Amino acid sequence: MMTQNHSNFKRLTTETAINLAKKLGLINSAARLNCKEIGDGNLNYVFHITETDTNKGIIIKQAVPYAKVLGESWPLTLKRAAIEANALIHFRSYCPEFVPQVYYSDERLAITIMEDLSHLKIVRSGLIDGDSFPLLSQHIGEYVAKTAFYTSDYHLEPSAKKEVARHFTNPELCKITEVFIFTDPFFEELPGDFEVELTDAAKKIWNDQEVILEVAKLKQSFETEQEALLHGDLHTGSIFASETETKVIDPEFAFYGPVGFDLGQYTANLLFQAVTRDGAGKEEIFTHLHEFWYAFEETYTGLWEGQNKSPFRHVKGYLPYLLSKFKKDAFGFAGCELIRRTIGLSHVADLNVMQDKETKITAKTTSLKLGASLIKKREELDVPAVIELVKQQTLTSYSPL
Repeated sequence: MMTQNHSNFKRLTTETAINLAKKLGLINSAARLNCKEIGDGNLNYVFHITETDTNKGIIIKQAVPYAKVLGESWPLTLKRAAIEANALIHFRSYCPEFVPQVYYSDERLAITIMEDLSHLKIVRSGLIDGDSFPLLSQHIGEYVAKTAFYTSDYHLEPSAKKEVARHFTNPELCKITEVFIFTDPFFEELPGDFEVELTDAAKKIWNDQEVILEVAKLKQSFETEQEALLHGDLHTGSIFASETETKVIDPEFAFYGPVGFDLGQYTANLLFQAVTRDGAGKEEIFTHLHEFWYAFEETYTGLWEGQNKSPFRHVKGYLPYLLSKFKKDAFGFAGCELIRRTIGLSHVADLNVMQDKETKITAKTTSLKLGASLIKKREELDVPAVIELVKQQTLTSYSPL
């Protein structure tokens, strides 16, 4: 990777974070303040500052010039902080109800200060705990539809879209995705991290040439298609929610790519819950899947019919073609996410918090089988068929792929 000069970079501490907030007038400097470092992300440091008496707060996020989880052996550009701040501002302009407000950003110090969302819960943790988010998937479906449509060729003039895309060129973060999602999990000789009990299931994937070919196609799509400005990392750990409110955070992976990628990321992270739950809990996740895809298609269709500027907008069959493409792409990308979160280097708590070893291995084996099926069968699947796949694979988690 390129060597970068970060001589002016200074990492925040709780003390300097408070001083910055006071200097900017974002908190009451006369109030008693509490600052703690929060979050378990792989790439950044996050500080939560609150006024002790009023509990009013802000969030200060700082990127560091390397992948925190890997250390300085994996250097990263600090530009990603500016990309994240700009993406939040951009997405908020289209759907303010689903995106937190940015108060301040500093590209040199890689700092973004934003709205405090501590009254909400990270969705992944909430789903694991059994919390109910009745509007979550409707909201995320609307969010993806609006961000996908308003940043596409169907709303923006070609030159305007290219100018937006130029500001969101994000090669280093895209490389992380290309390596960790589309490459390493699919080759035995490349890095991975999984229980020895999963070795046979992993080898079935590595030796399945149909899977490998389809992953190559999906990777090419990710690398070459510039359909819309994507969040780029839209999993349940990047969403805060309550029973009535939903906010999408952490778009530092934002880039112009295939719409199906964001759709697939969210779909896959719901499927982890479908794999780990039983009975009514599983049915609740199936309801989320239906609501997510219905909200996306309904919202996107409404925008297409009401605000489309393309000269081809009235061509019969064009919108159904696109919606079908988005869905096929999404199921393929979801399959890659299921596999990489199981045998790749970055796992999900949904699977790892399971206490019983045998149950955990069963769930992880199911995730691998389901991922392979989604990748290979994506051309013929719809949401009910995906749900049926989950049910079948849950019942036969140790049968051959």
